[in-house]
This record gives sequence, structure tokens and C-alpha cells, in this order.
Amino acid sequence: MTQATKPLAIRLRNCAKTFADGTRALQPLDLDIGAGETVVFLGPSGCGKTTTLRIIAGLERPDAGGSVLFDGEDVTALPIEARHVGMVFQSYALFPNMSVAENIGYGLRIRRLTRSEIAARVGEMLAMMRIEALADRRVDQLSGGQRQRVALARALAVRPRALLLDEPLTALDAKLRDSLRLEIDGLLRRLGITAVYVTHDQAEAMALGDRIVVMDHGRVAQVGRPREIYQRPATRFVADFIGTMNRLSGRIEQGRFVTAAGALAWPEAPADAREALFRPEDVAIDDGANPPLRGTVAAAFFLGDRTRLFVDVGGERPLVIETEARRDFARGQAIGLRVDSRGLMAL
Repeated sequence: MTQATKPLAIRLRNCAKTFADGTRALQPLDLDIGAGETVVFLGPSGCGKTTTLRIIAGLERPDAGGSVLFDGEDVTALPIEARHVGMVFQSYALFPNMSVAENIGYGLRIRRLTRSEIAARVGEMLAMMRIEALADRRVDQLSGGQRQRVALARALAVRPRALLLDEPLTALDAKLRDSLRLEIDGLLRRLGITAVYVTHDQAEAMALGDRIVVMDHGRVAQVGRPREIYQRPATRFVADFIGTMNRLSGRIEQGRFVTAAGALAWPEAPADAREALFRPEDVAIDDGANPPLRGTVAAAFFLGDRTRLFVDVGGERPLVIETEARRDFARGQAIGLRVDSRGLMAL
């Protein structure tokens, strides 16, 4: 697909949103989205991520004093149809009385393209989404994955400067979500289009985002690249929301973190650290005579390619580890553990 216009740089300045009933859905937010960048807003329901997307789209106006700029131009007062963006809704919002081809061409007819231009553009989109055989089919005859492709095709047919996606994979089963996530990632990379993607699914955010904006109760908790967000969370909320995080209470003594279950080497630890955080993949089983940590297996779940263990080390909650060891684990079994010091962090 040849883009008719260059990708869009988006800037939000002091964008807050208070609804008529007094609900403050979004605290003042400042954010720059680079041209051609894919930014994912991630967070639980009600955190303000969809409100932010709707402000970018022009479906909501920010509170007084807030502004939305596209390539430096203030578009705060412009409606969605004047912003030249494409949007894919969670419900897809397709027209059931139209065929697939008619749905894809709808925005082009509104823009008064000629019949031959519309036919060419629709054919291009059908080929891109590999749904040529569905062109004359009614929307109510399509599967969820097919509807999602039609919704994407319709949004892209108008050659938008930015593509906005509001939880587009939520209604699909897990296997189909994984497949379409890969397709969307490939599509965005090929097009080089600016994309803003809203989801509560961490795997989607990690897979698709150049940067992730983690939101909590209407505020930005952290902005960063996926690896940064995962490996160096800025707040307790981010640490607990992104992936699985283990916690151990203890104290620093001579470069070691001493806990009730043992001691971990942690040369880079802050002197006042009272809690060590680490991910399951940074823990390994230690069958030696003197493992750094000792605990007992509270539960074990065989997941096919790995086993997930919950290990009681005397803390408020068990540690979670994942092992590829080809052996069985019994509840109450004594187990030794070691933690890679490079994975230890403090907040």
C-alpha cells in the first residue's frame, strides 16, 4: 500500500477529561508520539486509556486548557472526520447490511472518490488482508477473525495518517488473537504508519509497542520501551501489573540480601533496600547442598513445555518460578533456589 501522506506526529498537552457527572476519567497528560511510531496504551479497565484514544481521534474533547496537535497543528476542535485518522473499534462497527467490499469502500464513498478509484482501493485492501474471496459476503456471514480484517481494511482504505485501535482483538479466542497480533505487527511495520493501540493485554502491548504507556486510575504510571517497562518498572503498580513479580522481604548485609529463607548475592543493592523484586525467569532450582534460598513446593502446574511452581519461602505469598526440568514436583517437597543478581530490583 502506498501512503498518500506521511506518518503523523501527535502531541498531547495538558489533556484531562472530566465527564458531565463529575467523573475525572483522565488526569492532565502530556505525551509525544513520533511519526511512524506504534504506541500502546496499557492498563486495567477504567484507567483512562480508551478516553485518551478518543481524545486523539476527536470523539472526545479534552477539558479546557488541553490540546491535541498533529504535526504541530492544533486539531483540538476538529471532529474525527476532519483529522484523517483511521479507527478500529472493539466491536468493529461494521455495517451488517453491506458486503465486505461495500464496508471497505464506505469511507471512500463519503470522500467522493470515483467508482474506479474506489474499486482499485478496495481491491488493494482485500489483497492486503487476504480476504479477496470474501468480497461479496455479508458481514454477518463472517468469523470474528474475518471481521477484524475487514475493520482493518476499512480503516486503512482511506490512507489515514494515523491508525487508532481500541482493543481490536478482545472478542477473539486466544489462538486467533496470537495469529492476528502477528499479522497486525507485520502490517504496521510494512506501512510505517503512526499507530496508537489500546489494550489491557500485556502480551499484545509487549509484541506491538515501540513504546508502552502504562496507565493507572487516569494517570500515566510509566512510559518506556517494552523491555524497559518489564525489567525496570517505575512503580509498584507497574511491577505488579506487567507480568509476574516475586517479592522477598529482608535487609542488606555486606552485599547480600538476607531473608528468612536464606541470603542472595546483590552487590548493586541500595543500602536501604528492604524488599527484593525479581521475575520468575530469574529464579532457578538449586539442587546443591547449600542453596541460597530454601522453601517448599506449595503447588506445581505442568504446562507442557514447562512447569510453574509456587514455592513457600515464609513470605506473605509464595514465589513463582518456571522450570523446564523434566521431573515431577510434589506439594510439600523441599526445594533449593537461586536468583540471578542481574534480575534483582528495588522500588
